[in-house]
Amino acid sequence: MNIGIAGAGLVGRVLALNLLQRGHTVTLFDEDTAYGDKAAGITAAGMLAVFAELESAESVIFDHGNRSIALWPALLEQIGISDAYQREGSIITAHPQDYNELDHFIDTLKSKVEKASEIKLLDRQALTQLEPDLEQHAKAFFIPHEGQVDAQRFMKASSDYLLAHPDVTWHQETKVTHISEGTITVGDESKTFDWVFDSRGLGAQDDISDLRGVRGEVFWLDAPEVNISRPTRMLHPRYKIYIVPRPNHRYVIGATEIESEDKSPMSVRSSLELLSAVYSMHSGFAEARIVNMLTNCRPALRDNLPKIEHASKMTRINGLYRHGYLLAPAVVEEALNGGVYQ
Repeated sequence: MNIGIAGAGLVGRVLALNLLQRGHTVTLFDEDTAYGDKAAGITAAGMLAVFAELESAESVIFDHGNRSIALWPALLEQIGISDAYQREGSIITAHPQDYNELDHFIDTLKSKVEKASEIKLLDRQALTQLEPDLEQHAKAFFIPHEGQVDAQRFMKASSDYLLAHPDVTWHQETKVTHISEGTITVGDESKTFDWVFDSRGLGAQDDISDLRGVRGEVFWLDAPEVNISRPTRMLHPRYKIYIVPRPNHRYVIGATEIESEDKSPMSVRSSLELLSAVYSMHSGFAEARIVNMLTNCRPALRDNLPKIEHASKMTRINGLYRHGYLLAPAVVEEALNGGVYQ
């Protein structure tokens, strides 16, 4: 079948990869370049924090997250970057004055799913054995089986793969003005397909009334004096900072979750809070170099849950909120298995 996809961000790419595996021809349309310079997927830390997200999420996030964790290796192998996947667990810690916050966080996780009993309490000695560079912390929790996808590598490698594929046509920097049954309209020109998918994220606001943006802010730091190998979170009464390692001592640092569609540069306040928190996590970050400061908006619906809608010759996928990499493969699988396009 000849399939049209409006929106070539994270969801659009995962869709395209799955459709190619099933033998279809794919045409992509996106306002951005093929390398996703403006996409939320390139800003993301790519955490697969299925347990850690439970504290403020529904059980569907846990179920979809576990399914995505199982699906990611094959997707990454398809585009030639199997090593962009890590599943060695994650760590959650806090400053001593916030240990009550930490204990409450873990208790909440354990009350929501039975499998959360796998979460392990670490004293200083056990934490140091697991992550020697966190030896200054006296208490932490280890969550097995969580991990990460290197988001930036996925975006680049998927671009390379799809651009080179003989069954893919990619219309870059092309704004879709309308989507209907089997049709994608660009300006005054309509293109007809056997089936179309709308995965435009915030670009679909004209068609989805309760769609909003949730702003996120991250730093990329090069920190040769730091050797943290697993995604690590530090709880704080106002935010949960995350530190996600990349190769060559690079770290993605973030925390902010702001109800705003503003994509302007990071504020002084956010910068100070993030950098002060990461320095308090590990003093080696004092000499880190700021490689990049990024802001973006993630698409969210009123209930902060993903949504799939099927119509005649058309499927919409949206609302992955802050859980893009955690949810995308499972949500796409559900959409494809539930559609009649097959």
